[in-house]
Amino acid sequence: MLETIQDLMRPPAGMAFDFSQPPGEPALAPADGVSWQVFANPVSLFVGGMAAVLLELAEPSVRSGVWDHGGFQRDPAMRLRRTGFAAMMTVYGPRSAAEKLIARVVRMHDHVQGSTPDGLPYRANDPRLLDWVHATAAFAFTQAYHHYVRPLSAAEKDAAFAEGRVSARLYGALGAPRSWAEWEALFAATAPGLEGSGILADFMRIMGAAPLLPAPLRSLQRLLVRAAVQISPEPVRSLPQLHGRGLRPGEAALVRALARASALLPLGDTPPVQAARRLAAPPGKC
Repeated sequence: MLETIQDLMRPPAGMAFDFSQPPGEPALAPADGVSWQVFANPVSLFVGGMAAVLLELAEPSVRSGVWDHGGFQRDPAMRLRRTGFAAMMTVYGPRSAAEKLIARVVRMHDHVQGSTPDGLPYRANDPRLLDWVHATAAFAFTQAYHHYVRPLSAAEKDAAFAEGRVSARLYGALGAPRSWAEWEALFAATAPGLEGSGILADFMRIMGAAPLLPAPLRSLQRLLVRAAVQISPEPVRSLPQLHGRGLRPGEAALVRALARASALLPLGDTPPVQAARRLAAPPGKC
């Protein structure tokens, strides 16, 4: 079961990448930092990724861009795996490869624009929207790890945001929060404009039924989706499409047990393991 979730950490078909190369090249995020711990846990990674999308879909302009151009409706499994691969590259990939991937994403986003159903124009590379997307991702992954793997100190939570500064700037999120306090300030300023929608309801339905995990594990998949709702901050958790969709009594303990068990199991040859091997090797050696 946990091995199946670990598979979500690996690059999707057609995007194979050897994180162990080139020897000695550092990543954008520090190897001794909090991010390397947070992104190495497949259960909290799954939950955090879901929670980040819930926060994105609550913001009207981001929602339209994600839903109209993101591929969730056509192939949700591939969309999530591609997003996961980008996260793995940003945290664990060699700096040169991470910079190339981010530049490619930025170029793709240059063509993502349109209008919300209310007629509000948006463009994916709008710095305001980029700040929200990067802030929600940092919050969601950190919060998932904090709730389901181990409690993080205030300093570790701050570090999780600070360690993403380099990648955020490369994406164009120049005002992304650099600490937990800055995240809370951004969220307080953004919260009045967050709203529910039919798209949010569609996303919840798709995530409960999409073949992200094998059919026998579909109940586990729905449990992890509920775990994502559970860590979403108010007022998002109380939106009509999410209200009452969090964890049931006793389920938080089950998610914690799964997350902590996954932390004890060998990761296999996943990006975190390959990246550690890359940094352990002297430059020019394999």
